[in-house]
Amino acid sequence: MSHRLTAASLLPLLLVTTSLLSQSAAHTAPPTRDPHAPGYVNATELPDGTLPSPTADGNFIIGPNHPAASEMKPQPGVPQGTIIEFTMSSTDSKLYPGIARDPGSFGTPDPADPAKLNVTTSHPAPYTRHVAVYVPRQYTPGTAAPFIVGADGPDRGLFTALDNLIAEHRLPAIIAISIGNGSGDAQGSERGLEYDTMSGRYAEFVEDEVLPLVEAKAHVKLTKDPDGRATMGGSSGGSAAFIMAWYHPELYHRVLTYSGTYVNQQWPPNPKTPHGAFGLHESLIPNSARKPLRIWMEVGDHDLYNPNVMRDNMHDWVVANEDMAKVLAAKGYHYQFIFARNAGHVDRAVKEQTLPEALEYLWQGYPGVPQ
Repeated sequence: MSHRLTAASLLPLLLVTTSLLSQSAAHTAPPTRDPHAPGYVNATELPDGTLPSPTADGNFIIGPNHPAASEMKPQPGVPQGTIIEFTMSSTDSKLYPGIARDPGSFGTPDPADPAKLNVTTSHPAPYTRHVAVYVPRQYTPGTAAPFIVGADGPDRGLFTALDNLIAEHRLPAIIAISIGNGSGDAQGSERGLEYDTMSGRYAEFVEDEVLPLVEAKAHVKLTKDPDGRATMGGSSGGSAAFIMAWYHPELYHRVLTYSGTYVNQQWPPNPKTPHGAFGLHESLIPNSARKPLRIWMEVGDHDLYNPNVMRDNMHDWVVANEDMAKVLAAKGYHYQFIFARNAGHVDRAVKEQTLPEALEYLWQGYPGVPQ
């Protein structure tokens, strides 16, 4: 079957952006930011069309053109992995029985606290989610395989990249698990609850309810070694990827995010983390001991900027990602941060240019990965 990245596979991301933008009647297009602006991290500007080394830590600027990597297309003679797909229902979940926000309704800022959104139209609701599991041809049945968990459903581009990178011995035989969200977006939705909540709950859901099904239905064995486990996602799926590893570093050591929603989207409110994922760079990372995480992250120069009704100064995706890079550097993390010129939110062209390099960076230090 074809593994090309399709419009259908991008639909969840487009719906995310559409939902966010529709919350502001006065919203205009995000401004184009200068990566050398005061307050941004110092970054190395690369020649147009090139990428940093997959062994290099630090901050880099790419673009404005984004040629697709050859690894993002099926190559002649390269073995293609098997894709197993199944559906999960809310009725089978102990951790996420399901919620939804009424169509066309949104929250309103708390008059006493602009950082808090009041949502009155969220209610219990059923859902189904689609899961796709990529098993490389090189997988040896019965062995415990490294794997990567991705948000927002089947990622055919990821599967194709893995076909090519594994065949070229640039990555080990990695299993990829793409998990659909529970529907909706932002505060009051199932997706928002799963991805924007500052807790270990989503990682626990994946561990207890998804991975056992993956092993049973795909007839694979998944490693328990956190160094052989990675998370990835875009937008709120990106913040979810980081949150999974942050709260459960005994489960995941590697994180890959595009346009990570490191902003204030959490609902219901939690007094322990009142600013949601904005709190990661605001206080949690700076005030915590360094965790054994390796992070690849990207943001676009005209990424999202305050696309909702809140005016809390915690909804600029570019600033949030820049601040993540600052605090990761200050704490001595291994990370690579890409600032992409001529790029929007979870930009398709940028992903097609960078994903193979990002995966190689992400898996540095793992057995079988060239150093």
